Amino acid sequence: MSTARDKIREKLFAVEVTDVQHYTDRLFTLRTTRPGTFRFEAGEFTMIGLDTGQEIIQRAYSMTNASYDEELSFLSIKVQDGAFTSRLQYIEVGQEMLVGKKPTGTLTLDAVAPGRNLYLFSTGTGIAPFMSLIQEPEIYNRYERIILNHTCRLQAELVFDHYLREGIHEHPLIGEEAAQQLLYYPTVTREDYYRTGRITTHMDDGSLWGELGLDAMDPEKDRAMVCGGPEMLDALVNELTSRGFDAGDRGEAGGYAIEKAFVG
Repeated sequence: MSTARDKIREKLFAVEVTDVQHYTDRLFTLRTTRPGTFRFEAGEFTMIGLDTGQEIIQRAYSMTNASYDEELSFLSIKVQDGAFTSRLQYIEVGQEMLVGKKPTGTLTLDAVAPGRNLYLFSTGTGIAPFMSLIQEPEIYNRYERIILNHTCRLQAELVFDHYLREGIHEHPLIGEEAAQQLLYYPTVTREDYYRTGRITTHMDDGSLWGELGLDAMDPEKDRAMVCGGPEMLDALVNELTSRGFDAGDRGEAGGYAIEKAFVG
């Protein structure tokens, strides 16, 4: 007779951890094998889980890898007393992890209309779905420029900084396009850095466009996606709405999109 735990496992793939990288006492990345039948669209998330022997603990995570990669990769925070990440942060290469069979999400390319520039606004681990999106060839066909903003508390939390400045330009599929069309705009809020403060400040004073040599955001031409904490999400939705941008969703492209699954 199958147990509740067995029924949960039926909805999950068993994968093997192939790499773990710890960046700070709060952030780490991990890679796993990829089941042959696992398919997803760039920007989607799935459940990842751990089987404790007594129960299966799951949380939603966006894939950071391209939809065509042979492995899966994820970015995670560490919460010392968290039911899930207090265990996940100690996972090692060779150990088992579980991955949901049905990815979903609203941060996919069909949620925003084609246009001139696409702004990807993120804080913390909210950059995860955008790391997948910027590796898709189609994004460079749909927009003249892709502006990726990553706002973190500390410089060390800009975990993809080197890749976004140099590594992606060597990508065999989209490296040339990324070098010409992808603009990276990091900012830090709690320590000295060459660019500090929240992204809304850089929008309000015009420094976002000025530093990148772009015209200010235009709802008739430009599009945006937003992924981050609740406070940042509210602030940016208010900012975009005040600028005349309308919300989009999968199958109903709009001026901007947010990940609705995480909005309480």
